[in-house]
Amino acid sequence: MHSFKKFIIEEKNTHMTHIEDKVLYGGVKGTRDAILALRSLRDMMRGQHSGNVSVKWDGAPAVFCGTDPTDGKFFVAKKGIFNKNPKVYKTEADIDADTSGDLAMKLKVALKFFARLGIKGVIQGDLLFTKPDIKSEKIDGVDYITFHPNKIVYAIEKNSKDAQEIKRAKVGIVWHTTYVGDSFETMRASYGVDVTKLKKTADVWQQDAMLRDLTRVATLSDKETSAVNRHLSEAGKLFNQIKGSTLRELEANQDLAGIIETFNNTFVRKGAQIGDTTQHVRNLIQFIKDRYQKEIDSKKSEQGKQNWKNKQEEVMKFFSPDNKKSLKAMFDLQKSIVAAKLLLINKLNSIKNIKTFLKTTKGFRSTEPEGYVAIDKLAGNAVKLVNRYEFSTSNFDPTILAGWSK
Repeated sequence: MHSFKKFIIEEKNTHMTHIEDKVLYGGVKGTRDAILALRSLRDMMRGQHSGNVSVKWDGAPAVFCGTDPTDGKFFVAKKGIFNKNPKVYKTEADIDADTSGDLAMKLKVALKFFARLGIKGVIQGDLLFTKPDIKSEKIDGVDYITFHPNKIVYAIEKNSKDAQEIKRAKVGIVWHTTYVGDSFETMRASYGVDVTKLKKTADVWQQDAMLRDLTRVATLSDKETSAVNRHLSEAGKLFNQIKGSTLRELEANQDLAGIIETFNNTFVRKGAQIGDTTQHVRNLIQFIKDRYQKEIDSKKSEQGKQNWKNKQEEVMKFFSPDNKKSLKAMFDLQKSIVAAKLLLINKLNSIKNIKTFLKTTKGFRSTEPEGYVAIDKLAGNAVKLVNRYEFSTSNFDPTILAGWSK
């Protein structure tokens, strides 16, 4: 039986790669880890493996706060906390010097009220609301208290206990990551925050992101397990068809891996899945040729044009017959990973306890949570699971309004 502690370690939780893209960026090990992580999550949801799953909340901004290990002072920060020269805010003047508008207001509220929580060390969360963000809205005939930090609208029935607590609060946040280290530069992340150690105050509506005791609320049936197993079995077979050298070349050339991800994301944006993978490889090659040709055509000097022609020729060397064959298998493998992932996500979606909607130009539309992070209790390592055809597509849909849209 495999444990997540053998899988993916994120030193800083500022970005997590989608599990299927571990194949692009992680080489042989990353590909193997992605498959094993899904097997382990399957076992967890069968009660055969210890672990937790957290909900990915669609909050904004990401907030880091706690005690600066260099001087013991309380701070709040954005992702600049992990810059070479860490950017942290310890006073309102610090915030005004670096930010403005709504962001500055939210950081000042965070600085004031999170300092009262008795945070030891450093923790990270997604800000959900401040007082002005709370709205009363009727959706599908039901009265809700809502907040809309990013793309997803969170709705709590107006007369519920949570709604009353939210209305009293000055700020709301969901905590998800703990950091340990003697400096910001050397800190390592572990997924999860023990909110029981934080002080309670009516001014802060806070919770962790965990879904606990999955075997009682999201146990896979035999039929569901068999469906997941079919996709994972196919993924294992396809993995054996991919040349290790192909995966290692991509791992060593992250720019090329990024271009391939960009090409794949053109399907995500349209809400479409990859079809014939042989044709997908052909289309990828043409996409890359066109990408470089656009640069060639934009240059006025012959030397500039030649420089980009040389870059085009260099990148096209990757597409040997062996690598093209391996790419086809790799795209098929990604499809199998996505299919297994979606089955697991659909099961997890059945335990949603807060309503989630998208606000469109024509009204509200029900949606699922952004996604999930599967976490090993012992090691704190994690993998990200998102239904990109549901959630990521909304990021590119002009009819779907973000929380800051006017």
